[in-house]
Amino acid sequence: MTRGRRARPAALLVLIGAALLALCLLSIAVGARAIPLDQVVQALTGHVPGPGGRSAENVVWTVRVPRTVLGLAAGVALGLSGALMQALTRNPLADPGVLGVTAGASFAIVLSIALLGVGSLFGYIWFAFAGALTASVLVYLLGGLGRSGLTPVKLALAGVAITALLSSLTSAIVLTDPEPLNRYRFWAAGSLAAQDAEVVRRILPFLAVGTLLALACAPALNSLALGEDVATALGRRLGLVRLQGVTAIMLLTGGAVAVIGPVVFIGLVVPHVARVLAERAGIGPDHRWLLPLSALLAPILLLTADIIGRLVARPSEIQAGVLIAFIGGPFFIAMVRRRKLAEV
Repeated sequence: MTRGRRARPAALLVLIGAALLALCLLSIAVGARAIPLDQVVQALTGHVPGPGGRSAENVVWTVRVPRTVLGLAAGVALGLSGALMQALTRNPLADPGVLGVTAGASFAIVLSIALLGVGSLFGYIWFAFAGALTASVLVYLLGGLGRSGLTPVKLALAGVAITALLSSLTSAIVLTDPEPLNRYRFWAAGSLAAQDAEVVRRILPFLAVGTLLALACAPALNSLALGEDVATALGRRLGLVRLQGVTAIMLLTGGAVAVIGPVVFIGLVVPHVARVLAERAGIGPDHRWLLPLSALLAPILLLTADIIGRLVARPSEIQAGVLIAFIGGPFFIAMVRRRKLAEV
């Protein structure tokens, strides 16, 4: 790629990064109590003058900043895991929510609460990782059955089936045990609310490791896009690449779901938007740019949904996961119809 062609995707990343920064400031300002943007900047950089300054600083640092950082981290995790899953499976319908990974993590968390009495984030995050990994393996096994082997549509159908099964089992547990039900009701809607800085601090190491593993897969994903035989001829060790990718997906999805709940469709929608922007910027299907683009676009979607949810139902709020489902559901249906028409 020449210097001129490199400048266009770099400029695109800078532009999206600037939009994300502005959205973060808006996320800190918006809520049951609106805080002017100038006071937000003053609170972040120093001290807010005036009689209400101390109160504004307290709201910014104890409530809004942790919520916004959590939205950033979880958005990056879900966007990267979706882009990585679509690249590894070469399936445009792949997504941690669609392929059962999110449902697996959710079921494992509820199971740990109901049977083992686990009540802390650091306790049930390990169950989220185990559930995400188990669901991934089950979907791959089911999707590979039959003479035609593993196909994108069969993989999506297997994911929908596993998701339905695990969601039913999860509902059965929470409806028969009031303790998991009380914790599950709010968490299952998918929300950035009610989390403090300590929760964010504990989850960040897992998401950071998953992010590094995902970004390190980019060159191998470019080779895999040419076909498994070509990738092997180019010296790629596909077993190691898949193991690295699955580990990254498990860490990213399990960590995000453990904190914000089963927010679906971000990993499906965002990579497709990233590909459209990459094509218009002249990048093409280069995962060295597609993965960072997905990592920046996903928190934009998540924070935008969170902000809208706080505005339309003030002083209460609508959970971000509910609003994203309104976007992702029709998008998934359109993708499936388009895929079936292409195979006719």
